[in-house]
Formats: sequence, C-alpha cells, structure tokens
Amino acid sequence: MKDWHLVAAHDMMRVFGEPQALLTHGSGCSVWDEDGREYLDFLGGIAVNALGHAHPALVEAIATQAATLIHVSNYFVSAPQLELAARLKRLAGTGDAGRVYFANSGAEANEAAFKLARRNSGDDGRRTRILALHNSFHGRTMGALAMTGKPAIREPFEPMVGGVTFIDATLEALDAAFDDTVAAIIAEPIQGEAGVRELPAGFLRRARELATQYGALLIVDEIQTGAGRTGSWFAFQEEGITPDAITLAKGIGGGVPIGALVTFGEASALFTPGQHGSTFSGNPLTTAAANAVLGEIEAGGLVDNARVRGEQLRSVIGSIDSPLLGDVRGRGLLLGIALTQPVASELVAAALTEGLIINAPNPETIRLAPPLILGDTEIAEFDRRFRAALDRVSAATDTTLSPTETTIAGTK
Repeated sequence: MKDWHLVAAHDMMRVFGEPQALLTHGSGCSVWDEDGREYLDFLGGIAVNALGHAHPALVEAIATQAATLIHVSNYFVSAPQLELAARLKRLAGTGDAGRVYFANSGAEANEAAFKLARRNSGDDGRRTRILALHNSFHGRTMGALAMTGKPAIREPFEPMVGGVTFIDATLEALDAAFDDTVAAIIAEPIQGEAGVRELPAGFLRRARELATQYGALLIVDEIQTGAGRTGSWFAFQEEGITPDAITLAKGIGGGVPIGALVTFGEASALFTPGQHGSTFSGNPLTTAAANAVLGEIEAGGLVDNARVRGEQLRSVIGSIDSPLLGDVRGRGLLLGIALTQPVASELVAAALTEGLIINAPNPETIRLAPPLILGDTEIAEFDRRFRAALDRVSAATDTTLSPTETTIAGTK
C-alpha cells in the first residue's frame, strides 16, 4: 500500500501513536513489512502471540472451525467452548466447583471481575470497596479503568465508577487497607505496564489470608502473565495460593481476541442468569483457536521452555557491557530491562532499525515478551541486534556514564 502513513493518519482514530511499520505477514518469531524486510519479534503482540506467527496448529484450527461453525449466540453452546472451559479449569486447578465466563478481551474479563466483586457485598451489603494497586493496569473500558492505578490514563475520563481504593504494593499498605468493607482485591503478579515489576515476596499470600479473614475475593489478573509466560501455567501457582478468580486474555488465544474470567470455589456461585453476558461470549471460532494454542503449549513443553529461555535471555543481557543497562526484572519470557537513562524510546527505535521489535512501557524500561516457541537461534539473533541497537543509542547519546553498578543476573 502506497503512502500508508497518510492513510493511517487520515482514517484511523487517533488513540495510538504513529505506526512503526506496515506488516504483511509472519512466520515463527519473525514478521515482514511491505518492503520485505524481516523483524525479529520480541514483543509477541504484547505477550499475545504465544505460538509466534502462522503456527500450523493454530492456522489449521481456525480454518477447520471457520468451515463448520463460526458463531452461534449465547443461547447455545458449542463443542470448542465446552472443551476450553474444562481445559482452563484443569490448568488453573479450580476443582469441580470452578466456572468459566468467556469474554472478548482482557478489559472485558476485568469488567466481569469488577461486577463479580460487586456481587460479593455480603448479606448486610457492607462490603463495598475494591482494593487495587498503584501503577496497575487492568484495561481501558470504564470499569477496568476504574481499577487501573495510572492517573494519566484515568483522569481524562473521570468521574470514574466509585468504590475503588488504590494502595501501594507493600505488605504494610495491604494490612492497613483491609477491613470488613472490602469486597475484593485485584492484583497483577507482575505489573507489565509499570515496567515489568513483580509484587513483593509474600504479597499474594498475605492478600489471600486477609481476603479469607474478611470474606473478600482475591482476584488475580493473569492477562499478561498467564498461559505459561512466566514459566508456570499461571503466575499465582508459583505463590502456592488459590485465588477466588483469575482473569485471562492475550496469550490464551495466540492472536485471536478472547478473554476469560475463571472462578474458584464459592465465588463461582455469585453470578446468576442475566447478571452478565456478551453476544460473542464463548464464540466457537475463538474457543477453537484457544484450544489449539493451549494444547500446543502443553504438548510442546512450552511452559518449561519459557522458564529455560527466560534464564538464557537474562544471561545474554547480563553479558552485555553497556552503561545504559541496569537490572532485569520479571520471570520466564516476560522480562523488563531497566535502563540507567530515560532513553527507552530511542532504544526501541534503534532496535527497529536493526530489525528487532521490543517495547518501552516507560522511559526507563524495555519490555520483552517474545513467543513461547523461542529457541537458541532467535536468542543469538536477539543478542546481535540488541547490541547493535545499544551501540546506536550510545553513539547518539553524548554521555560520560560509568559502567552500571547494578547487577544483572549475577554477571556484573
């Protein structure tokens, strides 16, 4: 397409930044633009493309389902929907009492979670508050946005839906905020949009204890961390806890838009018929795609691969002697590289010039969320291209930085 920059600027709603390229196709961990240039994709559609691009299992599942049944309505069920619900319950470990609601995105899954929290008001209606964390991100629809602890994206749309109290991600703040007026607490195990920042050790375990004590729900937002990305099926499983609900999206569909709210135990009985819904909930095409993605992750050992490759990436980054690099945060294949200077945008641009797609959630962090199929070849190529991008930024930055004293993976 000629002059696609002008077409995008003229016809597309101005809610995103300027597009970086017009991509035409992909395969594995790479994508190509209109000029035939290849890019190594280490963002994976922002933790979405778990199987990379054009994976045969996903392509076949979509084509087969499209030829049989694309959509029915929520007056009926389909075999892919039932299969996916049972699969998510098994992988999450909900037990027989667990239930699944299918949405179309992560924001919609969190909207359902917000309403679930409101249903947990107690017999006397006393539980009216939802606790959320500063710097959290749960989506841009109004309910999800009300639980998002980022004033810059929330304030233009105020007044928000009421009842949300924001707290620091500390054990002290958690203890101070909890009482018998709390209906639920929602938290991401790793705050991706805040710069890939993990919760403090023991935070989710303490949240579980307090939620149980006061009759509140513990809702874990696994939209970015779920589907094997952190080296476990879900990040909450690494904490040895059982939440009351988790929200899912992104990686479970491998690029096909789908979200889910998965409930555990008594929380599964809070919704009654007519209290929530969606025209596309449990759509046969999207659920068939998600079954293919999760089936391939399981059969291919990609959860373990995420853990192993994540450690490899840490080692590679730690071997780079650059004054711009700080520590590495995150788990598995959701990593944040701290920078010693606010040059993340410049580094993203330089990486794109070198044929590498990465992301800057803030000026001092680079986020990596590559496909779970990542292998030695892609890691070696990342090493080469990332070093070249760092050299470009270092050369363009008139700096007298001394080598960072921050340890990366124990190598500096």
